Amino acid sequence: MAHIHLEDGAFSPLWLLVWSAIAAILIAIALLANRKKEISSRKIAIAAMCASVGFAVFMVEVPTPVGPVHMNFTPLIGILAGPGMGILVALVINIFGAAIGHGGWGMVGPNSIVNIVEVVIGYYTFRFFKTISKTGDFWSGFSATTIALTISAFLVVLIVSVSEIQGSNLTRGETLNNMLILAVANIVAAVVEGIVTGYIVSFLGRVRPDLLATGAASPPDKRVSLVTSGGAPDG
Repeated sequence: MAHIHLEDGAFSPLWLLVWSAIAAILIAIALLANRKKEISSRKIAIAAMCASVGFAVFMVEVPTPVGPVHMNFTPLIGILAGPGMGILVALVINIFGAAIGHGGWGMVGPNSIVNIVEVVIGYYTFRFFKTISKTGDFWSGFSATTIALTISAFLVVLIVSVSEIQGSNLTRGETLNNMLILAVANIVAAVVEGIVTGYIVSFLGRVRPDLLATGAASPPDKRVSLVTSGGAPDG
């Protein structure tokens, strides 16, 4: 889905610092939120699974006339792992992606912002449709994913247009117009990913409805406290 596939040097150092600082603030908020509560070992396992699956899907690019697109299931990660853990999962995926050349290291910050928005909006939109609107699992998953990824598609346009690409003669306005074409392709991909996510959520709702309960809130099990220094599970 929406992802900035630019190499190092595409953005000026100033804008890299700006986006990296914003990403660091959002990640710090997630860490603080996680430290204030006990994290079940089951939820950590779900987050690890989401990271591995998300990274694998992240690497499969589908070429289009306006550039490559791919699914990444970040809204689904938010639905299953919750916003706090989901933000950390998105960071891990972006670091692993940069390590194998899926965008430059300097893009970890901007891309983390994009994926964090997808995780958070995906989670809260799903909760809205599921608990307040009483929408079914499929349509809750589809709607949450499509909305989150559509917003992130325009966020990518904003980040690239504001930052400008070094070495390009295009103005911000011209860059914006060109990026809007890619945003349309990303929105089409968002609908496709929304359908896939809807079916996944619908399946999980039948066989493991507990996974869809407020970000994988689980029955009592061993829990890991992020507040304690040792991090040892207690009974």
